[in-house]
Amino acid sequence: MLAVGAVGAVAACGANPSSPPTALGHGAMAGAASPPPLPAIPAAVPGPSKTISSGPPGGGRIVLTVDDGTCADCVSGYVDFARRTGIHLTFSPNGTYAREWEPHAGDLAPLVAAGQIQIMNHTFSHPKLTTLPDARVREELERNEQWAQKVFGITTRPYYRPPFGVHDARVDGIAASLGWTRSVMWNGSFSDSKTITPDFLMSQARRFLTPGTVMLGHANHPTVLGLFDQIVALVKERNLQPVTLDEMFGTTRTVGAA
Repeated sequence: MLAVGAVGAVAACGANPSSPPTALGHGAMAGAASPPPLPAIPAAVPGPSKTISSGPPGGGRIVLTVDDGTCADCVSGYVDFARRTGIHLTFSPNGTYAREWEPHAGDLAPLVAAGQIQIMNHTFSHPKLTTLPDARVREELERNEQWAQKVFGITTRPYYRPPFGVHDARVDGIAASLGWTRSVMWNGSFSDSKTITPDFLMSQARRFLTPGTVMLGHANHPTVLGLFDQIVALVKERNLQPVTLDEMFGTTRTVGAA
């Protein structure tokens, strides 16, 4: 999502692993103190559903979310980018792309434990939930949760992102009854769910990266991998601070809810 390009190129092109973290980084980094152990997986906390599409416009915080994971090089690039810079990201992987994500479980573990990386539920196989019966909606969310717990060691609750951004009161109600009480949409996008040009992706970045943005990106196409330096420069120029959903909205992995 945050096109692990520019600084991702940093990662891929052999940036010095011992170089200090950029100003964007405020999480776990190589050589930093060991992160705290992961909390026990909490029980689900059902409640009313709330749709989130943006954060507070003050303070300069933004949330960079990265969906799917169909491109192995893109997943690898994002992980490397996070490790090298300390930037905070929220990943929204589908378990159906386990082959792309699971090789990075070890690298992500300390970043997840430190709160630098958050995992959000995006369903297991990326279906349009409004077309499914209730039982299938539950299965998609619960199966992806089980996979995320196994691979990343934490719960995805209370956040879920409906595939394609398609949801309704029925789907949100089912999700909320299982503890996914916050349906996450977005108010900015790199528009990279399909192949786009670098110039277009950067135009989207300049258009949408402003305080309070919940930015949508995808680990599906490599265009973004060559643009991280430019995106990072833009974030720094605008004095923005990338944070996770937990950090933006005051939730915690300890209880999986507010």
